[in-house]
Amino acid sequence: MKNERQDVILSIIAQTPVQTQEQLLSLLRQRGIKCTQATVSRDMKALHLVKEPVGQGQYRYAVSAHRSRVNFADKLQTVFRESVLSVDSAQNLVVLKTMPGFANAAAAALDGMSHLDIVGTLAGDDTVLLVMRDSAAAADFCAQVKEQLR
Repeated sequence: MKNERQDVILSIIAQTPVQTQEQLLSLLRQRGIKCTQATVSRDMKALHLVKEPVGQGQYRYAVSAHRSRVNFADKLQTVFRESVLSVDSAQNLVVLKTMPGFANAAAAALDGMSHLDIVGTLAGDDTVLLVMRDSAAAADFCAQVKEQLR
């Protein structure tokens, strides 16, 4: 239901210049989707909608240009929270230990982040090897991951 509603929201804002949450709520109801203003507000936040100017002091909702980067960051956080067990480094190499079967997801999320200090990733079943630019970048990355694991 949530995914369907969010897909309809994206369709509406692509077709119609929506200026307010109330207007969006009305358009959703016209399409047979019953929800509250609070639900629409949460969906808009999850979809990373922003108001963009359209001229003459008018604004419309649009998908943020930064959405893909934010979504990758969200996915990476989720992958780490759900599957990464430990992290360690040696020189410019970082080793992530994951639950069995999750290493590819962790590596794909990292690759999608286009992190400038990550030269490359290699994933097995439960281990990801990251090659970093230097040992300082590896140590910094480990510290960030350890903070997320707390």
